[in-house]
Amino acid sequence: MIELQGVSRTVPSGDTMLTILHPLDLVIESSRVAAITGPSGSGKSTLLGLLAGLDAPSTGRILIDGADITAMSEDALARFRGRRIGFVFQFFHLLPSLTAIENVRVPLEIAGAADAGRRADALLAEVGLAPRRHHYPSQLSGGEQQRVAIARALANDPPILLADEPTGNLDSATGHQVIDLLIDVNRRRGTTVVLVTHDAELAQRADVTIALRDGRIAGVTEARAAASS
Repeated sequence: MIELQGVSRTVPSGDTMLTILHPLDLVIESSRVAAITGPSGSGKSTLLGLLAGLDAPSTGRILIDGADITAMSEDALARFRGRRIGFVFQFFHLLPSLTAIENVRVPLEIAGAADAGRRADALLAEVGLAPRRHHYPSQLSGGEQQRVAIARALANDPPILLADEPTGNLDSATGHQVIDLLIDVNRRRGTTVVLVTHDAELAQRADVTIALRDGRIAGVTEARAAASS
């Protein structure tokens, strides 16, 4: 479970302080798909960065399965993130000099996995890219690169997968394939998936939608509750 208690984010802006996120409380239950939506500048990516431990909140606490990541040292947080959190970016962030399988092997080798090659092969097969494992990013389509990025994010079998606009750099048809893959990861693995999206279809397929506006939670919609009403 992910729990935010009074979490805010304020940054310097010239001679003043700019509040990106006002103090908010939020709970995301384990093994669910949560979509964070809202207009540009509403604080979506800032919230995701806080959940990932990439930024520290100005106030409040963030608990992941009871562990307070805001109280961790940088080294402890890095270890926690490596074991517990996978991250997918809009622009893939693959290493251009490495093949698909080499990109997926990187986090496995950092973690000291003895069977990194076999596990990387299995992950690429899981995302439907086994035949492309020896191709470089420049030889892959945008959708294929995002699939490699998802495989890499799943390398250490994290219980939480965070995705920042995972379909934002893809055409509609390819975006649908990535949506299907993310939903499948959640359903098969039980992975908690939290994603920032402008994609209405992706948001509609989430278990819960968290709408942000001007740095505040404007509403939380439960898909199952909505479907039964």
